[in-house]
Amino acid sequence: SAGLDDAPREWPARRELNHDNGSAGARCVASPVGVVQESVADDLVRVMKKLAQELVIGPAYDPATQLGPVISAAHKQSVINWIDKGISEGAELVLDGRACAPKGYENGFYVGPTIFDRVSEQMTVGTEEIFGPVLCVKRCKTFEDGLAVMNANPFANGSSIFTSSGHYAREFARHTHGGMVGVNVGIPVPLAFFPFSGHKQSFFGDLHCLGRDGLRFYTQTKTVTTKWVSPHESHQAKVSTWEGTINREL
Repeated sequence: SAGLDDAPREWPARRELNHDNGSAGARCVASPVGVVQESVADDLVRVMKKLAQELVIGPAYDPATQLGPVISAAHKQSVINWIDKGISEGAELVLDGRACAPKGYENGFYVGPTIFDRVSEQMTVGTEEIFGPVLCVKRCKTFEDGLAVMNANPFANGSSIFTSSGHYAREFARHTHGGMVGVNVGIPVPLAFFPFSGHKQSFFGDLHCLGRDGLRFYTQTKTVTTKWVSPHESHQAKVSTWEGTINREL
């Protein structure tokens, strides 16, 4: 997702945390990378850290829980390994969730909300999918710089922009590689009659699910070529080699 300096701070911060920590970050439309304009990055990261620390962590069956455990001990270790790798690659660890252990559930597979700042394009931590509650913040100077950073990523399932500018919203929707686009919307999953349209390495096959693509997937097409013969044509002696096509001889 992209955050411009004309957007309010708390609106994008809450939505960034929602789609990064919902389902413990393990869903296909989670947005693990936030590209933020440099002029507001310090302030936005500060707000996101504050809000992340307020998240209620616990078992998924508790209605009060906002961040549940990951699926297994192996996956928990995988996410922790990614956090370790981000540190070794030089990212700035703003919030560390590796030691997360909610009271009464200390043996659960929990990883707390984690935020990396100043993630560069040379770091794998902000390029590959971690599939956990880890947010990587990349900084940009302008809208064009931020769009280029986002489009350089090999994945293109969904992308969002937070802005009050109609111009930038239009340009983002037009030029982003993301197949599902949000404007001031954190999780840009469309209604079921539109396609679930990821692109690049976020897409497998030749059709998207849902929408018309979903119908085409389960549809066997049939082509019928018909000609009704008038009385004066019924005695024609010559038959074209390509009778079923439109040509001058018919």
